[in-house]
Amino acid sequence: MARAGTLVLDSEGLSKVVADDRQVMTLLRGAEQEDMRVVVSVLNLIEAHHRKVNTARFNWVVSRLTVEPVSEEIGRSAMKLLTDAGLHGHKYAIDAVVGATALLMPKPAVVLTSDPEDLGLLCGDRVRIVKV
Repeated sequence: MARAGTLVLDSEGLSKVVADDRQVMTLLRGAEQEDMRVVVSVLNLIEAHHRKVNTARFNWVVSRLTVEPVSEEIGRSAMKLLTDAGLHGHKYAIDAVVGATALLMPKPAVVLTSDPEDLGLLCGDRVRIVKV
C-alpha cells in the first residue's frame, strides 16, 4: 500500500521527539495516523546526539523512524539546492541534505525544522515547512 506522504525531521525535530515534546509528538502521531512515512537523515542523527542525550531513548526513537542515508543522488540534489539558493555548503550543508531528502520522498512532504527560513530558501514551496 502506498504511503500518504512523508514527514521529515531535522535534528531539532529528532531532538524534540527524543525529549517527548508535546507539540512534536502530536505532529508525529498525526503523521502516523495518516500513514505518512517518518524519516530522518543519518546526518541529523549525528547532529542531534551528544553526551547529555538519553542514549537508550535516542536509539529507541531512531529504531521507529526510517533513517535515510546520504546517497549520491541526495548529495547532488543538495548541491543543486545550494547553488539555486546562492548559499554555501559550509554553513547550509545539513539543511540542504534535509531539503533534498524531503524533495525525493513521497509527496506531500512536510519538514519539521528549527530553521524554517533556511529550508524555505532551499526548497521554496515544494515542501511544507513546520517550525518546531
